[in-house]
Amino acid sequence: RPVIGEGGPITVPEGSEITIAADGTISALNPGDPPNTVAPVGRLKLVKAEGFEVQRGDDGMFRLTQAAQATRGATLQADPTIRVMSGVLEGSNVKPVTAMTDMIASARRFEMQMKVISSVDENAGRANQLLSMS
Repeated sequence: RPVIGEGGPITVPEGSEITIAADGTISALNPGDPPNTVAPVGRLKLVKAEGFEVQRGDDGMFRLTQAAQATRGATLQADPTIRVMSGVLEGSNVKPVTAMTDMIASARRFEMQMKVISSVDENAGRANQLLSMS
């Protein structure tokens, strides 16, 4: 998927070393060029949307909901207050203990449902035996 900037898709020259500034400006240093010839390639379009305003599509991309499009328009405007932090890892939004207990509970529910299905199947088999004897 292309990286979208303020002016459309951003194309980085192959083999170049890139840096991203706090304001989203992407600069590239081409192989073999002196370090002072860093050229700006584009600028990331940094937008702010609340969680309820976006929905994940089947392709993994986030899109505005119909309600958000009605209030904010088809495309979000750039927000100059947002900053990019280079070299920083985002923390996980998953709580491991909660996820593990949810997974165990799901496994137990599945096991109970399988026992119910097995029990119903046995009862149907016994009913068929009784009907075939009479």
